[in-house]
Amino acid sequence: FGETSMLAKITSKNQLTLPKAIVKEFPGTDYFDIQAEAGRIVLTPLKLSRADAVRKKLAALGITEQDVKDAIKWARDSK
Repeated sequence: FGETSMLAKITSKNQLTLPKAIVKEFPGTDYFDIQAEAGRIVLTPLKLSRADAVRKKLAALGITEQDVKDAIKWARDSK
């Protein structure tokens, strides 16, 4: 990858818009891992699998692994 330097401004809501020229280098990327390293902010593009998206949604809903196991057991027992 070539190095590209551009200016971006943090809004009053702590949001940062990535310049189009940067974003186009990562097509299909919706998520970035973010870390602070040696006085820099480092963004690493992530490709989430469908399974990762499902896990994230379940976590957001507060559904645990045990809840899923219980639901499967209930479904199998109710036949």
